[in-house]
Amino acid sequence: MAEAENRNGGGASSTASTMLSGLVDLAREKGGLTIGEALLHLGKSGFGFVMLLLALPALIPIPGPFGMVFGSALAIVALQFGAGARSLWLPGFLKQRKMPVKAFEDLKRYATPIVVRIEQLVRPGRLEPLAKERLGFLFALPIFVLAVAVALPIPFGNLAPVVAICFIALGMIERDGLLVLIGLALTALALGITFFLVRGAATAFAFF
Repeated sequence: MAEAENRNGGGASSTASTMLSGLVDLAREKGGLTIGEALLHLGKSGFGFVMLLLALPALIPIPGPFGMVFGSALAIVALQFGAGARSLWLPGFLKQRKMPVKAFEDLKRYATPIVVRIEQLVRPGRLEPLAKERLGFLFALPIFVLAVAVALPIPFGNLAPVVAICFIALGMIERDGLLVLIGLALTALALGITFFLVRGAATAFAFF
């Protein structure tokens, strides 16, 4: 994926929030969007935006396998990112998965506060070399593991991995390497939380 310097490197810390609002408007206009249509709307905005798009729906607290669907899609994309792919490929059943308008509205409602709080920490150009997409081979593995954690059907298990992904994604979008480092540190915490949740769920299942 080509980097969009005019969007990612201009230091405007509201770019991710604006992306969410734009997706909601487009979903209302079209009566919902498939994952493929949402990715097409992003165009060549960079992997950071794609990460946000595929991670944030896991926060929607409504019935539906959003974490499993979008986590699986992000895992596939992370592998392609690490391999240096210049364009994205998703299996048809994921690419054609449609989200209703309400899901996008809920996405904006529940995800925007998290995104905005992280955006307030943004300092474009800080440790910038660490936020370059050419380092994708370094980011791909932690992002892949976080995506798998997001995909697991664990109650309350999505929040920590999604927050870690948001830090990495916003760091890449805004060229803030410190945010990327924080996101990578949070990855270890998120995976630790996921481990204990999985173990707790397994223990509870074995009890019954």
